[in-house]
Amino acid sequence: MDRLFYLSHGAINIHFSKNNKDFVVSEIPLYEFSGEGEHLILKIRKKDLTTWDMLKKLGDATGVKMRDFGYAGLKDKDGMTVQNISMPKKLEHTLENFQHPNIKILERTYHKNKLKTGHLKGNRFFIRLKKVNPTDAQKLKQVLKTMKKEGFPNYFGYQRFGRDGDNYDRGRGILEGKIKERNKKMRNFFISAYQSHLFNLWLSKRIEISRLFASFNEKELFELFNFPKEVIKQMKSQKNFFKILPGETMHHYPHGRVFICEDIDAESQRFADRDITVAGLLPGYKTSVSSGLAGNFEKDFTKECEPFIEKMNGTRRFAWIWADNIESTYKEDEAWFEFSFSLPKGSYATVFLEELTHQIER
Repeated sequence: MDRLFYLSHGAINIHFSKNNKDFVVSEIPLYEFSGEGEHLILKIRKKDLTTWDMLKKLGDATGVKMRDFGYAGLKDKDGMTVQNISMPKKLEHTLENFQHPNIKILERTYHKNKLKTGHLKGNRFFIRLKKVNPTDAQKLKQVLKTMKKEGFPNYFGYQRFGRDGDNYDRGRGILEGKIKERNKKMRNFFISAYQSHLFNLWLSKRIEISRLFASFNEKELFELFNFPKEVIKQMKSQKNFFKILPGETMHHYPHGRVFICEDIDAESQRFADRDITVAGLLPGYKTSVSSGLAGNFEKDFTKECEPFIEKMNGTRRFAWIWADNIESTYKEDEAWFEFSFSLPKGSYATVFLEELTHQIER
């Protein structure tokens, strides 16, 4: 599926290769490690290996079983990654002679708890774009400035959907009982891809609606949507590009609880101040749903999965996020545009890059 961009600039000509020199990811830990405890914490730099590949090589060398390793997040194969993992402290001695050309242990410390998925604030990214001329470099700087101020839609990236982009089809087939998947881990993975697909469809449509509100007057919008005139007026007056609907599920940002929007004027200001954000739906029986217009809009995208909703847990995901600490440099002699930024956990640097350049990664 082609995701709808929220910015309106044309595609910017760049060359990007997701290799270990031009794409670097560094985890931002959720907390400081205590320095004591029964778990060894390793800060590791890996190149061109998935997290699972790296853990397997460490396990082969140390005898640590895969289930005894801990990690905060799984990282892709392509590029360079700095991340923390945990393993039993009693087996630290097995690392004395460990060497691998693509794995380097940068730091060691200890902690009382095993690392678990999600135990990170987010990730810091470095990206180098090549073959960038001075004019396009200026365009990139301007778009970065806009995205720093306004944020961007938190789509799931292409990685979620597999090489052919059809993992979600398999997930739907599993839920419908048309496809058998014995491996529980893979079954959950494909179902998650299906939920992510529905989220992206919903978010793309909401971007389209927000674009219309930016382009048309109140009378034209009333004819387009037939919303109550007071709602049209409230939505039109919102400062943010992404328009909040009555009954929207909101989430405190970057941490906190979800709640239903009952006062659009008040909550849109908090949204503009980055205190809260919209929380989109990944459908499932354990997940709360929005009410009012926002709830009706969600149903348009979840009605197809109602027959098997009990087979999915579901959750909420930030629909709109902001990158922090954006920095950029243009090296004209090399025609390189380098920039770095931080994102909340679970967000995709490639989605940020696509909104920046308006070139879709495949």
